[in-house]
Amino acid sequence: MFKIVKKQLLAKDIYLMDVEAPRVARAAQPGQFLIVRIDEKGERIPLTICDYNAEKGTVTIVTQIVGASSRKICALNEGDYFASFTGPLGHPSELTLLCKEDLHKKHILFIAGGLGTAPVYPQVKWLAKQDAKADVIVGAKNKDLLILQDEMKAIAKNLYVATDDGSAGFKGLVTELFKDLVDKQGQKYDIVVAIGPMIMMKFVALTTKSYSIRTIVSLNTLMVDGTGMCGACRVTVGGKTKFTCVDGPEFDGHLVDFDEALRRQGMYKNIEKEKDCQCLVRLDKT
Repeated sequence: MFKIVKKQLLAKDIYLMDVEAPRVARAAQPGQFLIVRIDEKGERIPLTICDYNAEKGTVTIVTQIVGASSRKICALNEGDYFASFTGPLGHPSELTLLCKEDLHKKHILFIAGGLGTAPVYPQVKWLAKQDAKADVIVGAKNKDLLILQDEMKAIAKNLYVATDDGSAGFKGLVTELFKDLVDKQGQKYDIVVAIGPMIMMKFVALTTKSYSIRTIVSLNTLMVDGTGMCGACRVTVGGKTKFTCVDGPEFDGHLVDFDEALRRQGMYKNIEKEKDCQCLVRLDKT
């Protein structure tokens, strides 16, 4: 059993939890994910690691209510337990494979959309510990949906905020802010790491390709069982079939077939909506 020692509301329907999982905390690296189950009969739910503290033995996850499974997780409170908390899984960020000397030569930009800020955070934090701070763009529909701003500002070289409605920072899409930074403010980048909604990553990759900037994307939202056996996270990368959970979750954004990934992601929406309605009824009764 894995105890929830902290629960915090970050924004509407978005919760942060610190969970006691010493072995996971000691082994975790930025870019990896884990599989959680609420109870012994519960669904296996893949979640990207937001942070980890080996000394305290805790792992941080951030969950947004978007369906039945995430609603059940967010209904848990401090003192409650997960039946299983398995990880770390997947390959760590390729940035962790670079030596300090090479990292210091790279100008790195992270682009985080919405909940994607959570998995971006441990990568930026890791880089800061290597004295290789990166620029970060965080985007959301409005200021009320921005998360982890203070935490990100403390570790990023520069933090840029974009909101669709202009309620905070730059008014417009993250791709528009990226163009502004490069074309008008003279910023130069060697690597872009984009994590967020699939459609956002698609257009970030299309934009950076026109600038010939290497781009890494995380396809964690495609995963279901996290072992490669269900096949739900199949994606075509460079004309070859890959499984997000065992080959990723990060891939070269310029090689990903995003149209295929978007179709695959939409396959289960109606089923998940029905399950969420049933979940709401059960939670109301309790």
